[in-house]
Amino acid sequence: MTTAAEPRPALEYEQEPTRTRYWVVVFAIVLAVVQYIDRVCISQAAPNISASLHLDKEQMGVVFSAFTLAYALFEIPTGYLGDVIGPRRVLTRVVLWWSLFTALTGAAWNWLALVVTRFLFGAGEAGCFPNLTKSFNRWLPAAERSRAQGIMWMSARWGGALTPLLVYYCLQFLHNNWRLAFVLFGLLGIVWVIAFRSWYRDDPRQHPAVNAAEAALLPSDAETLALHGQLPWARLYSSLTIWSLCVQYFAASYCWYFFITWFPTYLLEVRRFNLKDSALLAGLPLAFGGFGSVFAGWLAPVIARASGNVGGTRKGFGALGFLAAAILLVVSTKLHNAYAAVVAIALVSFFNDVTLPGAWTACMDVGGRYCGTVSGTMNMMGNLGGFVSPIVIGYVVKHTGNWHLTFYITAAVYVAGAVFWLLMDPVTPLEQQT
Repeated sequence: MTTAAEPRPALEYEQEPTRTRYWVVVFAIVLAVVQYIDRVCISQAAPNISASLHLDKEQMGVVFSAFTLAYALFEIPTGYLGDVIGPRRVLTRVVLWWSLFTALTGAAWNWLALVVTRFLFGAGEAGCFPNLTKSFNRWLPAAERSRAQGIMWMSARWGGALTPLLVYYCLQFLHNNWRLAFVLFGLLGIVWVIAFRSWYRDDPRQHPAVNAAEAALLPSDAETLALHGQLPWARLYSSLTIWSLCVQYFAASYCWYFFITWFPTYLLEVRRFNLKDSALLAGLPLAFGGFGSVFAGWLAPVIARASGNVGGTRKGFGALGFLAAAILLVVSTKLHNAYAAVVAIALVSFFNDVTLPGAWTACMDVGGRYCGTVSGTMNMMGNLGGFVSPIVIGYVVKHTGNWHLTFYITAAVYVAGAVFWLLMDPVTPLEQQT
């Protein structure tokens, strides 16, 4: 006998399935954009902040990394919390938290206050993507998850891509008052919480707009509900696949954090663009990254169906994406034309983000009912890469003056990431892996 928690074939129902589940993707898209605006805005405002608070590059590198350290440390706790109490409660709390500390960034009076504020801001943002992934796991059939991840990450990157120009015009309108700009950005998350809290349900079958035919398409509770206190921690941290997911995401984030921290400064100091042009070009890598995400999110399922090899397709996109990114990063250092170099760096971001839908969908397939914890673990390690990256870049540039040396280091990190893509099993559930 079929229970209420188990999906039944849609053909048992006379009605057509509703499409309420796609609103979960819409909420995820909007939150991803808000999250990236709040995260990226500091890179474009960095020259104003540095001048106002008298900070050098090494100090700003620590400010950038304070956010990323907290973001990494709180990934597993918030991912696990989403598995246990559900994404609705967790997302409500963390979005309100990070919106508060986005606004309070504008109140920083010295370097230490800025570091502490950005650390607390990062602690809030840590809950975002593991819990959005958990909501996808509950609301979307398996066949729709990769494309949903691709669309969400495309939107996140494009939100970040527009942020430098948004901040530039915001600062112009506010007469370079960076403090007030952060207060305005902090209001965005509050609006999202009000709408999300009133609409979202952790159990899609409890949503009044989901009919029986749509409910039949969705995963069962047995597939998606975590068993409290029974997460297989030993298996999680002894799994080669989990470690491989973590290392490849470390590599992806190590480079990507350059785009949202030091890239505007690189454009000004190395490629000699003016402030307005650098604000426009600073968003180009994130724009290209968005194309990479949606490209992989749509193409990978097609190739997987044609080849009958989902795991091989994911591994291929991951390894080839990283190798292409490494090559282009080295090529960019040899280009004398500033615009050609920017395009090459933007293509690095494209191939970096080709790996994202496969990585996050692997977290859902491998993690199963514990996908919030698995995705939080992967994102934690990724953001440790993001924590290290701005400090290394700031240190190398300060002591050698050689920006391109940092590119060679990053290319080597990419090659290591490609190797670990080839070592994992990105489809077999953790509980079934040997």
